[in-house]
Amino acid sequence: MNIIVAGRNIDVSEALRARVTEKVGRLVNHFEQVQKAQAWLRVEPHPGRNQVVEITVWGDGLVLRGEEASQDMYAAIDLVVDKLDKQISKFRSRVIKRPRTLAGRRKQQEAAAAEAALRKPPQEEEDGSVQISRRKRFEMKPMTPEEAAIQMELLGHTFFMFRNSETLEMNVVYRRAQGSYGLIEPEA
Repeated sequence: MNIIVAGRNIDVSEALRARVTEKVGRLVNHFEQVQKAQAWLRVEPHPGRNQVVEITVWGDGLVLRGEEASQDMYAAIDLVVDKLDKQISKFRSRVIKRPRTLAGRRKQQEAAAAEAALRKPPQEEEDGSVQISRRKRFEMKPMTPEEAAIQMELLGHTFFMFRNSETLEMNVVYRRAQGSYGLIEPEA
C-alpha cells in the first residue's frame, strides 16, 4: 500500500512520517483493498490550533477524508486518525443495517436525520463575478443513490455528485435542511 506523506510550510521529519505511517497503517486494516493513502501536514500562520493534518484514504471503492487541527502536530495526527476510525465504524454499521427491500430503503431515507447545512454566500469579485477557489477531479464509479448518500456522509459534505448505477446518468444527492436527503436527476 502506498502512503504519501507531504508537508506545506513544514519540513516533514522522519519521526512525523513514521507516526503518520503507523497510524494510517492501523486504519488500512479495516479495508480489504486500499489503493493509496495521502497525508498533508501543514502549519498555518494564525496562532493557536495552527498544526493541521489532512488524511485521505482510497479503499474498497470508498474515499475517506478527515482534517483536524491542534497546537501539536502529533496530537493533530491522533485526532484525525480517531475521526477516520469513527467514520469507518459509522459506515460499517450503516452497511450492515441497510434494509434489503426497496420499501425499507425508502423508510430509512425518510427516517434519516442530519444536521442542517450551514450555507455561506459565494465570494464575489469587485466586478461582480464569482470566484472559484478550488477545483477537484475524481473517478466516478457507478453507485446507487443510497450508496452515494453514505459516501457523502463519510466525506462530511452536504452534496455528492455520482454516476447512478441504474440509469448511468450523472446525479447529485444532497442533504436537505430538514435532515432528509434529496436527489437531483437530469431530465430526459
